[in-house]
Order: sequence, then C-alpha cells, then structure tokens
Amino acid sequence: MEISKENFLKLPEVPGVYTFWKDGSPIYIGKSVNLKSRLNSYLAVTLGVKTAQMVTEAEEVTYIEVTSDLESLLLESYLIKKHKPKYNIVLKDDKHALYIVITNEEFPRVLSVRKLLIDDFKLKASFGPFPSSTNVKTILKLLRKLFPYSDHKIGKKPCLYSHIGLCNPCPNAINATKDLEIKKSLTAKYRKNISHIKNVLSRKFNTVRKSLVSEMNKYSLKQEYEAASIIREKVKLLDYITQERISEQKFLENPNLAEDVRREELGMLKKLLQTHSSFLISNSLHRIECFDIAHLSGVSATASMVVLVNGEKENSEYRHFKIRQTKRQSDYDSMREMAKRRIKNLARWDKPDLIIVDGGLGQVKVFHEACKIFDIPVVGIAKHPDRLIFPDGLKVRLTGKSLSLVSRIRDEAHRFARRLHHKLISKNLLA
Repeated sequence: MEISKENFLKLPEVPGVYTFWKDGSPIYIGKSVNLKSRLNSYLAVTLGVKTAQMVTEAEEVTYIEVTSDLESLLLESYLIKKHKPKYNIVLKDDKHALYIVITNEEFPRVLSVRKLLIDDFKLKASFGPFPSSTNVKTILKLLRKLFPYSDHKIGKKPCLYSHIGLCNPCPNAINATKDLEIKKSLTAKYRKNISHIKNVLSRKFNTVRKSLVSEMNKYSLKQEYEAASIIREKVKLLDYITQERISEQKFLENPNLAEDVRREELGMLKKLLQTHSSFLISNSLHRIECFDIAHLSGVSATASMVVLVNGEKENSEYRHFKIRQTKRQSDYDSMREMAKRRIKNLARWDKPDLIIVDGGLGQVKVFHEACKIFDIPVVGIAKHPDRLIFPDGLKVRLTGKSLSLVSRIRDEAHRFARRLHHKLISKNLLA
C-alpha cells in the first residue's frame, strides 16, 4: 500500500511484521504488537533523523499479520536475515547483534554477548543473532526459572542468584564441596540443566520434555512426590513457552494465514459448544466477550470486558468497571453486578454471540441467569486443566485451537482488569 494516513487508519490492531520498500527492495523491516498504531507512528511530525530519512525514501509498505507477538519476533528475525535491509543496521546506531552463548568450561555459563565480543569466549554453542536485547532478556529469564544456570566465573562463595534458586546448584558451591560423591551429583545436575537449555534454544522441545517426564515418573515411583511436583511444574512452564508455533515460511506462503487461523479457531470452538451445550450455538461467534474481576481482599475491586470480533481483539470495545456493590470480597455478587450492567447496555454495546466468564460454576450461573432471557450463551473457563464450564455443571477439556482462542481472551481479560485495579491501588496508597 502507499504510505498515507488514510491507508494506515484502515490497518488492523493485531501483531504483525511490516516492510518499507524502495525500487522493489526492502529497506526496513519491523514488528509490532499493534500494526495500526506502529505504522501510524511513522507519520508523526517529530521523527528521528534516520527514521525520517527512511520514511522519505520509502515508496510503499507491506505487512503480514501473525497470531502472536512471539511469531512477529520470529518472522522479523527471519526476514531481516534473509534481506538485510540497510536501515535495520543504520537505525540500530551501529550496535552489534546480540547472541546467546554457552561457554565451553567445566561449569558452562549462559551469557548474552555482542557479536564484537563473541570471539573472547570459548564456546560450546551460540544462538542468534537476535534483533532485540529485550527479547534476549525475556528468553533468558524464562529459561533460568526452568533450568537454573550460572553467568559468573568461579568464586569462593555461592552467588546471590543461588539464594533465590536461579543458580542452582551454584558452581561456587559445587567447587567448595569436599564430599566427592555429592560434588559429582551436583555437577551432573548442573550440566543437565545446561543440556536442557541448549536443546530448548535449538528448538528440540520434545527431547527436553521427554527427559523431564521420565525424571518426574522416576520420582513418583520412589514416592518422592515433592520432587516430582517440582518437575511437573517445569513441564507445565516448558509447555507454555514452547506451545505450538507457526513457521515463518507459512506466513510468507500465505499472507492471510493469521486470518485463516482465527477462522479455524472459531470453527473449532463452535463445534465444541454445539457438541456439548444444551443451548445450540447457531450463530457465527462473530462477537465474543470475556469478563474478569480483580480485587485485593475486596479493596479497589474492578472488572473488565474484553471483546473479540471474528477472533480478533477489538480494543475500542473494551470496558473497565469499578465494582459498586458493598460485598466486594464476594465474586458472585461482583459478577451479578457485572451481568446486570452488561445487559443494561445491550443495545448500546451490541449483543454478544458468546460470553466467557473467568471463573467456576457459581459465576457462570450468575451470568447465565441474567443472559438466558436474551438467548446469550454463557460459559466459564477454569484452569488446571483448562476446561469450559457450562451452566448445567458440565465440564469439557479444552485442547488445540479452541484452547488457543479461549485462553487468549481469558488472559487479555485478566490483564485488562488488573490494569485498572493497580491504578486504583496506587491512587489509594498515595492518598
């Protein structure tokens, strides 16, 4: 499309990757969690000198929608490596690309290193380059919770991170151990963590998962249930951060892939509802709303309504609510208030095809009582495992694409509810 305010205002508010072109070649590639907002920012009056020069040179822009921020990161990295646009280098102020490296030492360290310094280390493995230091920090933070590692040289005392379980076992402590058998066991444990990290960064997720499950089962057979539960939590976290991704190549082959994925998610959810629900879902699930409540022992209670239209976030339809009822510690009463206020605005805010409540059977029944006269189906979403809860008490396990859609809107409702809640808490503390 041509670079214009008129065109950019029509863009969707979804994650994606965009490319500025000149003479048929890409000159800058970027990503955003909100394509509309990001591309409109390039039309601002005050731009940096280099950014302004890039926008002036560009003749047109293209974009590809994706289904998550992580996928936009992966696709951006893939396209930058493939095309090497000149402004992706210039706009970084000539900073060198960032790598994640594993050193080749007795107790290998996991570090983030600029390309300029990478030859200063003896390496077991390296991964990258990554276009953003923030993303590298996020990856390492997640990995450290799963598999504690060291980023320091050997010293005499256990490091600070060892006290909070993020360098465990700490090489300093291992080195100071006099008992050879214990030292051997701790060394093996540390190296296993490093091996898992290497496999995760190599995208060998199944290898890591199988190893963890095998270890968990061994603890269970020995009735060491506490140790088994720790490994189980690691498996859950691994599943979360390595959930099924869509390959970069698929987005390039089909620029409408994100839209197709959303359509498939809606189809799977509709089929699940039709199969198990006492109220037949005959509509297209065009508009789905999700409600959540946030409070701290009843203080500063807030609620949120987030909206998906055709499986896509519709930010302009989001609503915040301050809970008015006096029994603010009662989620049922708060949800009853929410249901009444939603029905009161039925004509003004449009009628939803499905309402999802973040909560159990009690909350679902409260909302269902208010909505059934208007033929609006209501279900709840519960965790561990993720499942839908119907007003008649039926519970149905969520899997695959239906789980992706429902968990996405639930997480968004939770985030949006807590945003206002935290603002009110801060305001009260300052007052």
